[in-house]
Amino acid sequence: MRLLTVNTGRPKAVPYTDAPEGATGIDKRPAEGPVHVTDPGPKGVGGSGLAGDSVCDLRHHGGSDQAVYAFAREELDVWERELGRPLANGAFGENLTTRGVDVSGARIGERWRIGTDLVLEVTSGRIPCRTFAGHVGEERWVRRFTRAAAPGAYLRVIEPGTVRAGDPVEIVYRPDHDVTVRREFLATTTRRDLLPELLVAGDALHPETLRAALKYAGKPAADS
Repeated sequence: MRLLTVNTGRPKAVPYTDAPEGATGIDKRPAEGPVHVTDPGPKGVGGSGLAGDSVCDLRHHGGSDQAVYAFAREELDVWERELGRPLANGAFGENLTTRGVDVSGARIGERWRIGTDLVLEVTSGRIPCRTFAGHVGEERWVRRFTRAAAPGAYLRVIEPGTVRAGDPVEIVYRPDHDVTVRREFLATTTRRDLLPELLVAGDALHPETLRAALKYAGKPAADS
């Protein structure tokens, strides 16, 4: 298992985003050298966990629980065949393009060591939005991506570090529950009846997902 590329993006004005500044950092390209990764701070304040990477809409993206977005090269290859065109690493706005990692099959709370120092923890799947659809430029993209249920994974930073293309990816902790990124994604999109089943993942869940699961199950939120 290894990291193929580390991808970053700079703000770009586009007509297909509702971001306050009318710009997006979704157009990510492989970095040539090492990239430092840290906890960016809470959502609404912190952006990307990667140095040199931009998050333009802090209302919906970035922050500690969405500090890094990973997507498997194997899934990009599947989409290449379906769309009939090449997709470069970073094409889906992912920060990390991996090889040999079952990203959407990872368990919530699973921890990865990348390189020598960086440790990340899986929190949730990526929900497709208007900006993603506009960037990819395919009809009914949100519906098609949702139906595939291979959303890639958002991760939080447990231990900061510096990574680069070619670094090994090691799973250093795997929870004993069966809540995968794919299952969490289904529960938050098309199968909300699955939400209570996510609760076994506890605080490893993205806080928004945890609140939704508690509400659906009729249980009080942890902060109430």
